[in-house]
Amino acid sequence: NVLSEKVDQMMEWSSRRSVVRMNGDKFRRFVKAPPRNYSVIVMFTALQPQRQCSVCRQANEEYQVLANSWRYSSAFSNKLFFTVVDYDEGADVFQQLNMNSAPTFMHFPAKGKPKRADTFDLQRIGFASEQLAKWIADRTDVQIRVFRPPNYSGTIALALLVSLVGGLLYLRRNNLEFIYNKTGWAMAALCVVFAMTSGQMWNHIRGPPYAHKNPQNGQVSYIHGSSQAQFVAESHIILLLNAAITMGMVLLNEAATSKGDVGKRRIICLVGLGLVVFFFSFLLSIFRSKYHGYPYSFLIK
Repeated sequence: NVLSEKVDQMMEWSSRRSVVRMNGDKFRRFVKAPPRNYSVIVMFTALQPQRQCSVCRQANEEYQVLANSWRYSSAFSNKLFFTVVDYDEGADVFQQLNMNSAPTFMHFPAKGKPKRADTFDLQRIGFASEQLAKWIADRTDVQIRVFRPPNYSGTIALALLVSLVGGLLYLRRNNLEFIYNKTGWAMAALCVVFAMTSGQMWNHIRGPPYAHKNPQNGQVSYIHGSSQAQFVAESHIILLLNAAITMGMVLLNEAATSKGDVGKRRIICLVGLGLVVFFFSFLLSIFRSKYHGYPYSFLIK
């Protein structure tokens, strides 16, 4: 009778909302305590605005897509349920599980305790719905086909971009020499390279904060102390350092290949060499601060 009541209650909640919100009491009763003949996927998160966890919001969106795909599929049954425990609603659950990070996905099997593989490796795999569905299939043998709602924003943006470029080319159809400008194309390529090598794509995917302010002493950190994360300000600093080093290399090349005054070329060479040496030393010092134990340095410790 207890098991039947628990299953009926979970089904009722799932019929109202694909992801069942749980506090500490509900978690202990419906997820931890026996008897239970159903598997439960739990997302431990911190979605309140004061927590400023942008990764939690992104992971929650993917989690909702997966739960909705399961809830409205023909294979939906009472063998698998999706739940969420927010830190502000179930801090005792976080303490009970010795959990100090969010978001975290865990599978609680129908029988026995969770094993190591029942914790989703978010850092290595990411939190896309398709990856979560594959992990769930490995743990529960439940196959979930992910259905995403149609998103036309990318198509509209591409159409607007094509229209803008086409209109510009039409207006300047009698003067298209700028298309063959090598300097312009080189600058555009460098901008893309700087953006990619500084970690802008990582920022777009993970949504880190711009910087970190220590609440105890008020000190602001622009460089993350771990090699597994970064701040937005850090990527901007790396972009500027790479740009300065590139400028130094361009000046060195200009000094070597130009045929101007020898004194002017010598000055250009010294300026370029100074840019490369100083800013590469700065870049290497940041690398040392993130990868602890790295033995090499140059000028700047």
